[in-house]
Amino acid sequence: MFGTTKHTAYGSLEPYTPQEPMRKLIAENNLLLMALSRFEIALGFGTKTVAQVCADNGVDTSTFLAVANFLSDRPYERFEISLPSLVKYLKNAHTYFLDFILPEIRRKLIASINCSDPANVGFLILRFYDGYVEEVRRHMEYENSHVFNYVDHLIKGINPGGYHISDFEHVHRPIASKLNELKDIFICHYAGSGARVDSLNSALFDIIICEQDLLGHCMVEDRIFVPAVQTLEQEVTKRAEPTSNVESKTPTPTGDILTEREKEIVRCVTRGMSNKEIADKLFLSIHTVTTHRRNINNKLQIHSTAALAIFAILNKLIDLSEVHV
Repeated sequence: MFGTTKHTAYGSLEPYTPQEPMRKLIAENNLLLMALSRFEIALGFGTKTVAQVCADNGVDTSTFLAVANFLSDRPYERFEISLPSLVKYLKNAHTYFLDFILPEIRRKLIASINCSDPANVGFLILRFYDGYVEEVRRHMEYENSHVFNYVDHLIKGINPGGYHISDFEHVHRPIASKLNELKDIFICHYAGSGARVDSLNSALFDIIICEQDLLGHCMVEDRIFVPAVQTLEQEVTKRAEPTSNVESKTPTPTGDILTEREKEIVRCVTRGMSNKEIADKLFLSIHTVTTHRRNINNKLQIHSTAALAIFAILNKLIDLSEVHV
């Protein structure tokens, strides 16, 4: 099953290779069609091999095979990862979830259950679903704007500092569990009737497939993306070591001694947010937020929120109207 095993034991299965026909992979795991779409691989490839199809579409073959084997419960560790190719895949997956399948499920739910009456259970079900979609949106938009941006810097050989992929790893959680709850509500407790049953069953089928897809997606991030970024972090850090102790002759503006992550935390603190609120907003652990705040205090030698607010205003990190201390 797609994305449902722990990917630790493969039995007698051998990994797919570059020389195998692409259509064989799809025939053995139909859900790899979604992987094709996310790698922007066009259909109509006939009997071409995986290597030929990837070359025709400008896709890194090794990265594609790592993902395809992983999602097919086959050995994947031997394949090298191209992070630009993998990040494109993950971003396209986010677009599919947020802009296509989750809105499509919502449309089917509205057509299948009575969502207009606040006193009806259908209204509560839709509200539950909308809350879940918003949670997924925050999760994926954070990855798009922060995590992938950080990786883009690493790919260019720049470590912006103040953030490590381990920060993401510690707070990254599966986001498919509520879909499983919704599925169980319908199967076990919701008694549909009449012409809407077929529509509801169609929505339920989409929920089941989306749950599997999201689970597989999160596992690709955990098992393939994070280790690849950790390797790149080490390489970038190692390359930077020979020049790390060279002093710059150009004075550094006061505001620039903070990393971008630390500046974000300064903004949050001066807006009156607690450590927990900051952790939730930035998808960090409370421990990580506390460590950042301690580093900020040490760098600036500022130990009060009021003084930190003045620093933030003077360095144009925040507008006076936003301050709440």
